[in-house]
Amino acid sequence: MNLKFFDVEHGACALLTADDNTRLMIDCGHNDTRGWMPGTYLKQQGITALDMLSISNYDEDHVSGLINLDASVNIGWLARNPMSTNVIRGLKSEGTGKGIAHLLTMIDQRYNGTVGSAPPPFADVTQRFYNVPPAFDDENNLSLAQFVRYHGIGFLFPGDLERAGWLELLKNQSFRSVLSQTNVLLASHHGRESGCCEEAMALCTNLYYVVISDMNHQYETQKTLGFYAKYAKGGPFRGTNRSVLTTRNDGMIQFDVTAGRWTPR
Repeated sequence: MNLKFFDVEHGACALLTADDNTRLMIDCGHNDTRGWMPGTYLKQQGITALDMLSISNYDEDHVSGLINLDASVNIGWLARNPMSTNVIRGLKSEGTGKGIAHLLTMIDQRYNGTVGSAPPPFADVTQRFYNVPPAFDDENNLSLAQFVRYHGIGFLFPGDLERAGWLELLKNQSFRSVLSQTNVLLASHHGRESGCCEEAMALCTNLYYVVISDMNHQYETQKTLGFYAKYAKGGPFRGTNRSVLTTRNDGMIQFDVTAGRWTPR
């Protein structure tokens, strides 16, 4: 299995390619500075289909490359917090970007309001958790937290969960169990301070790496490397020992996972 975290500036996009070449993309942001688009990248790699696209958050930076992606490859199955499009439009009362607008059209026209008709791939290696309205009425705390475990290595993608959303999910024993199995965490809310939750991190007892997907510091609240470094054991990465990796400094980050071995690069 190979997992790539792409440099999409202050957005999110990751691609998991399983041993049998089935593929899961988690979010589909883009890099405006470099002109990088997820669909164009996949076409250049000779990839014509995604078995599943998972959207973790209903904000534009998580779907800014969706139009390009949808025009470039076939998307077999859509995973998300299964709220109705009317509820999502209510959350986006300030207006929707082009990516979110395209996502809503996809859901209404092709995914029957929830997911596609095909059975979900990765069913044996993924778990999904989310809060629901009316407990929360904001996109961040309604993020889809997706856990992927492959060859015994666990990766957690919590979207833009903020502290209140983390605490609500911690009431679920299955989610608490997932945290103890997480070896690599994509930092919530692009490493913003609002995405930090000490109670959740304390349960990540087998955490080695935290990946932060963001661009140059735009806010003081992004300076959370010290917070995450307290919880991650660290390990080898490009010739040094690291625990917190950032797309802004490290570019695309990859993990190769085989039975009994996993290697970041």
